[in-house]
Amino acid sequence: MEGSPLSPLALATLATCLGVGGMFVADHTGKRVFEFVGKPLASLTFLALGIHVASTEAIFANGAGSAVTTAFVAALALSLVGDMCLMLKTDASFLAGLGAFLLGHVGFLGAFVLRGVSLGHVAVMAIPCAVFGGLVWRWLRPHVPKPMVVPVLAYMSVISGMVACAIGTHGFRPAPYLVLAATSFFVSDLAVARQKFVNPSHTNRYWGLPLYFGAQLLFAAHLLD
Repeated sequence: MEGSPLSPLALATLATCLGVGGMFVADHTGKRVFEFVGKPLASLTFLALGIHVASTEAIFANGAGSAVTTAFVAALALSLVGDMCLMLKTDASFLAGLGAFLLGHVGFLGAFVLRGVSLGHVAVMAIPCAVFGGLVWRWLRPHVPKPMVVPVLAYMSVISGMVACAIGTHGFRPAPYLVLAATSFFVSDLAVARQKFVNPSHTNRYWGLPLYFGAQLLFAAHLLD
């Protein structure tokens, strides 16, 4: 009996693991070619999965894709742009990547709003998100160069709002994987911030990269939730 073909999510997960593995090899060997292959592979994978899921919806909707999936796919595409910028390791490329990710989070937030949100859930979550964001900023502020203060604060505000709206859309209609993706994305950014501003170390990437790419796969796989 022939084996069942791997699902798109399983294939995407395998490709992502290979890409992240390449980035870990780059860290260990110092050969950045592994990162320049691994990171685009992992990033293109979550975008391809999102496009596949969106196209599946369009087929069942007679070609009319929803605004929700369009917003999600746009957010995934902007995240890919951010990933490519962050590979360059300069302050200018970091700010460009930060801007791309900020717009990506606006896309995710917009997708949640279009899907529907419980304003009560958003209001309740806005308080702990703001408190946690304040604690993170207190930790980061002594290490952030003055030219980056405003961009970093803007980014933190938008991603905090994205997390609150993820919980809000879950309150409107259950979508636990979207909440898990949003919170994992937020936590993964702590690794990026620690790497960039506080304490550069391979260990930041060991937990940050799996959380980040796992979050993106969850977003891509659950556009239709």
